[in-house]
Amino acid sequence: MATVTACKYEFGAGRALAFGVPSDKHFRISFNYWANDELHTGEFYSETAIPQGHLFPITYNPEAPHEHSHSSATPATRSPVIAIGIIGSLILSLAWFAVMRGCH
Repeated sequence: MATVTACKYEFGAGRALAFGVPSDKHFRISFNYWANDELHTGEFYSETAIPQGHLFPITYNPEAPHEHSHSSATPATRSPVIAIGIIGSLILSLAWFAVMRGCH
């Protein structure tokens, strides 16, 4: 069993500015669990708030207890959006630089 240690609301528009595409999942849930007599921590994103102290079942790899069922729940699908944003930003910056340089 895992215990929720924190539930923080993350405003979607701020994440949209930082990462390009807003997510429906606005709550970052931090939790901890005991495995092999060691305390492990993790976090995932949720559409709904989960109160601190709430218990929920979790599965983990006995040979690598830090690998748990929510390991893959962290945002990992942003890389194409980030790459497009960076490339677009570079192109716009170079275009603006060319316009400003041409004015002098």
